[in-house]
Amino acid sequence: MKFVDIKNDIAFRKIFGNDKKTEIIISFINAILDLPQEEKIIRVDMNPTYQLPVIKNLKSSILDVRVTDQNKHSYIVEMQVEEKAGFDKRLQYYTSKRYVSQINRGEDYPKLKKVILIAILDYNFTNSKDYISKHLILDSKTYEHSLKDFDYNFVELKKFNKKLDDITTLSDKWIYFLKHSNKLDKIPIHIKDKGLFQAYLDANIHSWSKKELDMYDYASMRKQDERGKFTFVYMKGEKAGIKQGIEQGIEQGIEQGIEQGIEQEKVNSKNIIKQAEESEKQANLKTKIVILFYAEKKSKEEISVILKISITEIEKIMETD
Repeated sequence: MKFVDIKNDIAFRKIFGNDKKTEIIISFINAILDLPQEEKIIRVDMNPTYQLPVIKNLKSSILDVRVTDQNKHSYIVEMQVEEKAGFDKRLQYYTSKRYVSQINRGEDYPKLKKVILIAILDYNFTNSKDYISKHLILDSKTYEHSLKDFDYNFVELKKFNKKLDDITTLSDKWIYFLKHSNKLDKIPIHIKDKGLFQAYLDANIHSWSKKELDMYDYASMRKQDERGKFTFVYMKGEKAGIKQGIEQGIEQGIEQGIEQGIEQEKVNSKNIIKQAEESEKQANLKTKIVILFYAEKKSKEEISVILKISITEIEKIMETD
């Protein structure tokens, strides 16, 4: 068997946003929140989110599924694969908007129900060493929990390092699936939970239609393009800074040569040293990026296109490393 990467936009929506298979999202929420038996979600009403998006509007960095349980509590399950500025602000805005949308103007406030967010992050966000963290509104001295309608939960995949043989809880089994699905070739034998087992079946790439696979591949390429664009802009900025520094150094050297005469050689020497140091930094940066891409299994040809350097130069870097 071969499984898709759940962090992919299309895969996430297909598996968690299918209103015909709500046992998947119910199992996941109950496991991550570790709800006691009397509070476990039994059924949900889902806002349908699994619709193949128009290609030009496809966004691969923010994915979410929204459901409401039997007690009218709202849940937002979100996957974010890239760190974005203002992420914490957006989460609070998003949950607040979901909260106030429950009633119309003039209706009674007691009708408002809890909003619980579960954010699955493919990067480190909190200072906690735990891969699952829960954030509430508490009194700063007594830790009294009077304001109970907002509940933020974070699953940080980079902090999860357990091996398959060490996993016992359902929450860990879910996180292992989220992080490693595309590296597995069979369903682990210890998967007995109905919802998680169904998630594995739906993640089986051989059960997908051609249209779904085309959109899955496109979403993956968009993600790679975004990373390549960031790298290109970063390197372009570095080169522009070096060029400007050299030009300013030359201009300054001429002015000082005219004014100071004998000091010309000293100034030139300093400029040469500075340029050499900058060139060394640039070379080190390029080497690090090439090694990073190589670790991500990119071919020499792909790296050459992204960084606009020759394959020969890439081979020299890998030999010296």
